Amino acid sequence: MATRTPQEIFQHHAETLIAGDLEGVVSDYSEDAVILSPDGVKRGKAGVRETFIKLLADLPKADWEVPTVLFEGDALFLEWKARSEATYADDGVDTFVFRDGQIRLQTVRYTLKKTQG
Repeated sequence: MATRTPQEIFQHHAETLIAGDLEGVVSDYSEDAVILSPDGVKRGKAGVRETFIKLLADLPKADWEVPTVLFEGDALFLEWKARSEATYADDGVDTFVFRDGQIRLQTVRYTLKKTQG
């Protein structure tokens, strides 16, 4: 089986995240993946799962917008916005490092805000 490109991995990552498919998201990460965020360092698939359980709970059934996507070799930088019924984030920033067809490292940062209603 051919190794997926960073663009193919990110496409799958985005599709599964939008669908709320936690296990699909986790499948894109290597066994030794690392996620760095203001919540600390999360390691392995268990750490990935923990990170995305929180993100999906913070922004349930969100509408996502990704105005900036910059690939360079095995790295990706993106800016994102997401809006759910009760919450939103308009300052999301992630970086990804890909290796051997999977995500090896990710940084993520966003500010969760409540919608005015």
